[in-house]
Amino acid sequence: MKIGFIGLGNVGGKLSGSLLRNGVDLMVHDLSEDLVAKAVGNGAMAGGSPAAMMRDCDAVITCLPSPAASEAVLQEMLPEVGPGKIWMEMSTTDEAEVKRLGGAVIAKGGAAVDCPVSGGCHRADTGNISIYAGCERPTFERILPLLTIMGRRVLHTGEIGSASVLKVMTNYLATGHLLMLCEALSTMKAAGMDMATTYEAIKISSGTSFVHETESQLILSGSRCVDFTMDLVLKDIGLFQEIAERNDVPLEISPMLIDLMRDGQARYGERAQSDRMIERLEEATGLDITAPGFPSELVDDEAEERGAEVVPKI
Repeated sequence: MKIGFIGLGNVGGKLSGSLLRNGVDLMVHDLSEDLVAKAVGNGAMAGGSPAAMMRDCDAVITCLPSPAASEAVLQEMLPEVGPGKIWMEMSTTDEAEVKRLGGAVIAKGGAAVDCPVSGGCHRADTGNISIYAGCERPTFERILPLLTIMGRRVLHTGEIGSASVLKVMTNYLATGHLLMLCEALSTMKAAGMDMATTYEAIKISSGTSFVHETESQLILSGSRCVDFTMDLVLKDIGLFQEIAERNDVPLEISPMLIDLMRDGQARYGERAQSDRMIERLEEATGLDITAPGFPSELVDDEAEERGAEVVPKI
């Protein structure tokens, strides 16, 4: 298959890099000429435009920062969609929007997939990230070889839109634990606990999580640079809140998370790194929540290996 990849930012650049590293015939496009040139230097071909890429490729992947960006790109590609063409949306987006846009692709004889990723930029860089895929089963089987290059664990979630619902749920959970960890680390520091010991105590406990084992290290090192900004967090947890409201679930914690993240944006900027939320408590307490020996950036220490489908228990 000849593949197109549109959106070479923090996540897209790494996912497309996995495809190139593993010999996939890849065309690329991005608003940044520098990012396109970098990918071309690694073996990709410049796609020229979204329309040209849909015309010349079997499948086109989009990995973009907002639903509006995805819609704009898809509208350019639609005239070139026909039988055998696949649109793969790897952005984190709204269920209703991906269904609407996917429906336009399907109406022209193509196939559509929402396939967002989860697991952090450091795992996207090594092909060890997790991928959800919402689409018809025959389409999933056709693209599974691509997904197992970009991801270690691949889950077919059902019809189009289902993957996006699950993805914003996971980002909601990650945000909740990030903010709880900020409070836990600050409280332990105030109580006189050693921060390195506190980190290990959480890591070996029932209170640990992927967020702790990654973002807590960046908080403690002082780098506070997880490559995920507050505007993206607010987009995702806002989408989760909308799902709850559409389904008449009276959430109590979710609105609090949204308010806290909005306060973080007001203090540090719309696109501030999300793990800078610890600084709200540093400012309130006068404490320095750092410790020596923690990394300033995350590196995936798992060897790259071909992924596989995760099959739910029946």
